[in-house]
Amino acid sequence: MAAETSALVNSQAARLAVGVVVRDTDRAATREGQPVFHARSLSIYYGAFQAVKSVSLEFLANRVTAIIGPSGCGKSTLLRSLNRMNDLVPGSRATGEVLFNGRNIYAAGADPVELRRRVGMVFQKPNPFPKSIYRNVAWGARINGYRGDLDALVESSLRKAALWDEVKDKLHASAYALSGGQQQRLCIARAIALEPEVLLMDEPCSALDPIATARVEDLIDQLKRQYTVVLVTHNMQQAARVSDRTAFMYMGELVEVDETSVIFTKPGNQRTQDYITGRFG
Repeated sequence: MAAETSALVNSQAARLAVGVVVRDTDRAATREGQPVFHARSLSIYYGAFQAVKSVSLEFLANRVTAIIGPSGCGKSTLLRSLNRMNDLVPGSRATGEVLFNGRNIYAAGADPVELRRRVGMVFQKPNPFPKSIYRNVAWGARINGYRGDLDALVESSLRKAALWDEVKDKLHASAYALSGGQQQRLCIARAIALEPEVLLMDEPCSALDPIATARVEDLIDQLKRQYTVVLVTHNMQQAARVSDRTAFMYMGELVEVDETSVIFTKPGNQRTQDYITGRFG
């Protein structure tokens, strides 16, 4: 179920994420360290199967929150609930609330397209469009009639993704000519070109080699100065290196959430201790 769901969502999400208008004035002035998202008794179902079970959890501004847990525990489903990507899965439904800057994103009349502009997403495998590097970054703004300086937008986004110096002389080359790590940073640039408040990252380094992984991890540390980052990872060392807070999930339940240093040195739940020490999972 989890693999099928991820494949379905990932195949549609990248284009949905850029099919929206860029408006700087929409950004909320959330104070650093204050909740951007607040899930309250959130449950998510795929048909009769309950993937997430009454989770209550805050995600804080300008912090990196890692979600860890064994395969099938619901962590990617929880991540996708934050920009309603689960809506793309037939038979999915959510109960409870997810407040984004104080507003319930599942309330009647809430606009999921606008939500996805403000909450960008990066997936497990790099998924650049079959276009040039330049057009990958500019695509979302261009198709919606962006009237600003596209060249400046592309350069700024690539700089924020730590990719500009590597591609500035080949912007009109195919994105497919880039290495896997460069393609993933291009996808990050494409996401931040829309000026989101939050970046969701679903195992962004799982398909990358150690050198490319290190570059993306360094980038995540830089990005949190401007964005709130929520990261799903199977890599315990990665969670310890890049996150400020860590949430541990098991069988759809939130077992424990705390500062990352606490989770990895003195967790409050035995199941957390067993997982991070490799006794199960």
